[in-house]
Amino acid sequence: MATSTITNRIEKARKGVGVSGQGAPDQGRKKKKGISARAWTLFAFAFPSLFLLVLLNLYPVIYAGIQSVRDGDLIDPGNFVGLKNYTDVLTQPSFWTATRFTIIFTIVGVFGSWLIGLALALLLRTRVPAGGLFKVLLLLPWVVPVVVSATSWNWLVATPQSPLPMLANALGLGNVLFLADPVLAQVTVCVFKVWVSFPFMMMMMASALAAVDVNVYEAAKMDGATNWQSFSHITMPMISRSTYISWILMTIFCVNDFPTIFLLTGGGPVDATTSLVVLSYRTVFQNFQTGPGVAIAFVMTLVLVIVSVVLYRQIRKVNIE
Repeated sequence: MATSTITNRIEKARKGVGVSGQGAPDQGRKKKKGISARAWTLFAFAFPSLFLLVLLNLYPVIYAGIQSVRDGDLIDPGNFVGLKNYTDVLTQPSFWTATRFTIIFTIVGVFGSWLIGLALALLLRTRVPAGGLFKVLLLLPWVVPVVVSATSWNWLVATPQSPLPMLANALGLGNVLFLADPVLAQVTVCVFKVWVSFPFMMMMMASALAAVDVNVYEAAKMDGATNWQSFSHITMPMISRSTYISWILMTIFCVNDFPTIFLLTGGGPVDATTSLVVLSYRTVFQNFQTGPGVAIAFVMTLVLVIVSVVLYRQIRKVNIE
């Protein structure tokens, strides 16, 4: 059977359309109704909490925005300088060095954890011996506090007497210092981020896969579809919305991730693992330059908003009916 024919039948099976071309009976569209009294009642009960939530989040944002256009410190608000802090930040080499590492860290963290999480979620759909215990063990990197995980990884790689450097030396690779070499430190931090993040992606993908009707796979198999065709034409389209949502969330987690980097390397060596959030922290709390530090944070926020809007538009374009 031709591949194009199989693909068309898979699409029909995924959309609930029979091979003959006839779909499910049309249920008709429901007419839009006005807001009910129950909805107004629920809104009235939720409004005080929503108001406090907005107020508690809006005030810090406004105050931080005021700080970003002044030349003060943690004690003295300083004088109004306009957009000078932003122009100074955008012309500093340290900002662009931190930006480059933040991009690398985010891309590896998002897609590395997603690929591993998706693979494990697919594996857990099969019959695995001691599956319940296996799931619990896979969640440990995410459940364990990051301080404990960072301490463990420091023990593994930090000194020449650590297990991994000793193993590398025994294999004839020489004295490998994972956290002293800039490139190796970046690789170590990125791998560590994938390690602590893949359980989250695994749960997101497992919940998305659980919503896929197994009858669709049976129909595709009867039409002669291979495992890869079922995965690419059924599984991936059906979980695409959850995938985009997980990418949005993990992008936010990676860009704003301070403890993972700071606890493992402190941003070193020679600022090789300094991300934008670490640079912002140093600028505010170590150099006592509140304006430039907050300006860095606002630039990060702007980028995150743009990325989130782009991915959210992709979610709205997804059609899994």
